[in-house]
Amino acid sequence: MRTRHVAIAVLISTAMFLIGCAGSNKYMKPAASGQDGPASFKLGEGEAGIIFMRPSTFGFAISSSVFEISEGDEMLVGIVSAKKKVFYKTSAGEHFFMVVGESADFMKTNLVAGKIYYTLVTPRVGAMKARFSLKPVKKSELSSAEFKSWEKDCELTENTPESFNWAKKNSGSIKAKRTKYWPVWDGKADYDKPILQEEDCF
Repeated sequence: MRTRHVAIAVLISTAMFLIGCAGSNKYMKPAASGQDGPASFKLGEGEAGIIFMRPSTFGFAISSSVFEISEGDEMLVGIVSAKKKVFYKTSAGEHFFMVVGESADFMKTNLVAGKIYYTLVTPRVGAMKARFSLKPVKKSELSSAEFKSWEKDCELTENTPESFNWAKKNSGSIKAKRTKYWPVWDGKADYDKPILQEEDCF
C-alpha cells in the first residue's frame, strides 16, 4: 500500500511539473507599469537591451537565474520564473550570457546600440530538477503571432536588493557551474551554439 501511495505521489508531482503554471520568485518584484513593449524600454547612449522571457510553464516550480558573464565575473540579469520576463541593458557589441538551473548553459550575442532583442529561457528535464537553455528570438519570429502571445503573457519583473544578495550568497555555486559547463558549450560546433545576431532586433 505504501509503495502504491509513493507511486501515486510521484505521478502527481510529474504531472504538475509537465503541466505547470505561472511561477514566482520571492527575490524579484513586478516592474513599474508602462514597460510592456520594445518601444517602452529606454536605452542610454551606446546601450542595447535584451528581454529574457520564459513563456513555457514547464518546470514552473523551478526558477532560472540569468547572468552576463565576463572575465572572472557574473553579473545578475535576473531570476526568470515561468510566465515572467526581465529587461536588461548592456553595452553594444559582443557579450556572453549564462542561464543556471541544475546545470548551466550559455549564449553569445552581437548587439547594436539603440536596439531591443529578445531571448527565451527554455526549460528541459534534468536529473533532479529542471535544466535551462537560452534561445535567441530571431528577426523572422518577432512579427509572429506566437511571439506576440509570449510577450503579452509574460509579466515584466525586476531585481531587488534581495535578488542581488541571493546571487552574492550563491556565487560559489554559480561559478562552479560556469566552470563545469562552459567547456562543454565552448567545445560545440558554431552552428550548435545559440547566437543572438545583430539583425535579430526591433
